[in-house]
Amino acid sequence: MKNCSPASAPKNWPSNWPPPKDDPVKTKNVPVGLPAQLPGIDLPDALGELKEENVPQRLWAKDPSLWKSDPQIQNTIRNRLGWLDLPSVMGSAVAELAAFAAEVRRAGIKDVVLLGMGGSSLCPEVLRQVIGARAGSPRLSVLDTTDPGAILAVAKAVNLRKALFIVSSKSGGTIEVNSLFRYFWAKVEAVQKTKTGASFVAVTDPGTTLERLAKEKKFRRVFLAPPDVGGRYSALTYFGLVPAALLGIDVKRFLERAARVANESGPGQDPSENPSVWLGAVLGAAAEAGRDKVTLWTAPELRAFGIWAEQLIAESTGKEGTGLVPAENEPVPPAEIDGRDRVFVYLGLKGSKGTGPALKALAAMEKAGHPVVRLELSDRYDLAGEFFRWEMATAVAGQLMGINPFDEPNVSESKANTTRILAQFEAARALPEEAPAVTEKGVSLWSTGKVRGDSPSAVLGDFLSATRPGDYVALMAYVTPDKARTAALQGLRRRVGKITGRATTLGFGPRFLHSTGQLHKGGAANGVFIQITAADAADAVVPGAGYGFTTLKMAQALGDFQSLREHGRRAVRIHLSKNATRDLAALTGKIKAPVSAA
Repeated sequence: MKNCSPASAPKNWPSNWPPPKDDPVKTKNVPVGLPAQLPGIDLPDALGELKEENVPQRLWAKDPSLWKSDPQIQNTIRNRLGWLDLPSVMGSAVAELAAFAAEVRRAGIKDVVLLGMGGSSLCPEVLRQVIGARAGSPRLSVLDTTDPGAILAVAKAVNLRKALFIVSSKSGGTIEVNSLFRYFWAKVEAVQKTKTGASFVAVTDPGTTLERLAKEKKFRRVFLAPPDVGGRYSALTYFGLVPAALLGIDVKRFLERAARVANESGPGQDPSENPSVWLGAVLGAAAEAGRDKVTLWTAPELRAFGIWAEQLIAESTGKEGTGLVPAENEPVPPAEIDGRDRVFVYLGLKGSKGTGPALKALAAMEKAGHPVVRLELSDRYDLAGEFFRWEMATAVAGQLMGINPFDEPNVSESKANTTRILAQFEAARALPEEAPAVTEKGVSLWSTGKVRGDSPSAVLGDFLSATRPGDYVALMAYVTPDKARTAALQGLRRRVGKITGRATTLGFGPRFLHSTGQLHKGGAANGVFIQITAADAADAVVPGAGYGFTTLKMAQALGDFQSLREHGRRAVRIHLSKNATRDLAALTGKIKAPVSAA
């Protein structure tokens, strides 16, 4: 087994590595014109403040006083700014990654399964969906869930004798990743009596329990990521680049695109001409103006980018009673909505087709006086530059908002509740559940507040009628994230958005606990939450745990619902039958328009 880690960071960044000599794309990856003003926000004031405070220079100098004055917090921030160097630092890993990818292909690997969560899984999922596997490279599946339906589907789809599993965790102790590892280790061990470790690779920080486990189990390889990069800023570390290489993506070319945007965003660029700082100014000014909902639409080919940006924005800014609410892939709202709490961003792709509805909606929002930002990628490799641009923009927005964008103070609350609920399950062999407020045809509902209505749809309609201007509605679904359920949930989301006029979000549990989950508890109290759970068609045992994935997933849902209750959030939980798709369609059709919606 070989340990791999990148070279140390250069002293004088931004560098010019690697010069994009062989890259045919010469178009600058920046918004057209970088408007100095946008309606609805005071962008000139934000840009002026950033210039006066020397923010670009101080950011590149890794000055933690940009965000907090407390020396202890500054020490923590100082150890979270390594992402600035990645387009250069990771250049030293290009040859190694290419050699590893070739080794995997020679070994006859047909499937790569990434077991991760949050920052370790979302970039690979974006790469899988947007760029995909080159001919001759293995297929990539990403499992960042405890849903047994999704896990069993992957286990059935891959040939375990010709599969490679990437166990990916920055901390090395994430319960979802550990549980998935146990499950697939047992599966591989059952069909491959010797050298089971050769089917596993670890990506983690130095010194974690995962690194030790990988050595004990004789994994094929361990990749050690720079420890001064937080999970949601880790797209350009081994967490993103190992799966990229295995997909057959040209890692050198990929990093060149990131380096180009990094150089365009350098310390010498005026904020008004700096693409990353400019975007950060837009987001920060929007938050200041009460436009805290960031509706992110994309070209169809780039749709997956939204789930990565969602985590970055929500987990970085959702704290201290404030936060930007990313509404990725939101159904196009009617033009007459009250959009005074919104900013709209469109990420396009040169030559893309099928962008009509979003572009038409953008034009309507622009005509109505709302701020609209348009970005365009020359091709799909420009994703690397977008990872960098949005990371810097989020850091800048955090500075304008007066928060620390590199911590996640509320994420541990739901984890602690889950641990306690699992302990109760192991003692009593049952989950601690209250009696539902109402039940109808196998669908039950619980609420953190008073309940009015005699059926789940009636209660939900009344619940939505209490939303206020400035609220958003979050759908949090602990169901199998397959095509049918996703479509049914988007239908419910569309209905909720139409009858309330509020911005809506949709996240699958437990994935969203590592993204919007921080915002839900730590952000402003303008969230209205609809948690959706369902009976599973089948379960899968977590080896050595005393429970299955169904119990783990339900404990996570109950733990998060309890955390929302403890924060005084407005929330309902709806439990569906095994036919969740049918139940969602029925529920969507029965919800009445709230009387007080405005």
